[in-house]
Amino acid sequence: MYSPSIQNLIKAFKKLPSVGQRTAERFVFYLLKSGKKEVGELTLALKELIDTVKSCEVCWNFSDTSPCPICQNPKRDHTTICVVADPQDLAVIEGTGEYRGLYHVLRGQVDPTDAESLTKMKVKELLEGTRNKEQGTIQEVILALNPDIAGETTMLYLEKELKSVNQEIKITRLARGLPMGGDLRYADEITLGSAIKNRIIKG
Repeated sequence: MYSPSIQNLIKAFKKLPSVGQRTAERFVFYLLKSGKKEVGELTLALKELIDTVKSCEVCWNFSDTSPCPICQNPKRDHTTICVVADPQDLAVIEGTGEYRGLYHVLRGQVDPTDAESLTKMKVKELLEGTRNKEQGTIQEVILALNPDIAGETTMLYLEKELKSVNQEIKITRLARGLPMGGDLRYADEITLGSAIKNRIIKG
């Protein structure tokens, strides 16, 4: 129905989250109608993204530098790590202004329907970080994952693994107030800030 070049771009857009056939078609024809300038700007932005952004070697967030600005900041509390599933969650917690420690981005959560999900996550890197920091300077790990089945499963797994490498470490979760089945990225800053301040100790 469409030319091969249009079909190829529709296929590429369909790989994005929540984008189906019709949405992908709307994106493609919007770009075609917009003209070369807008397409050129999008192409330039994507090229800059690929050329510039990298993984932080410490926390696994995406940044233009490695280590990222948060990990490089000597004023941050380097005895505390806040574990989040995705970079977007990190940005939400930073927006509260209530947390001054470091982060670790897992790049996902345990998915019961995907046997490979655990191997894709940055769990080994988290465990190495808590084990190898000079004489156990990491004193607390905050598990700030979504309060749903996948998040709960992931947190239970991490609690067990963290205790196996460091019995002395304090493991906390965000305090109640975040709804079960909710998404961290859609919580308002007041609720999330309160959850950070009133986190609970596990183990």
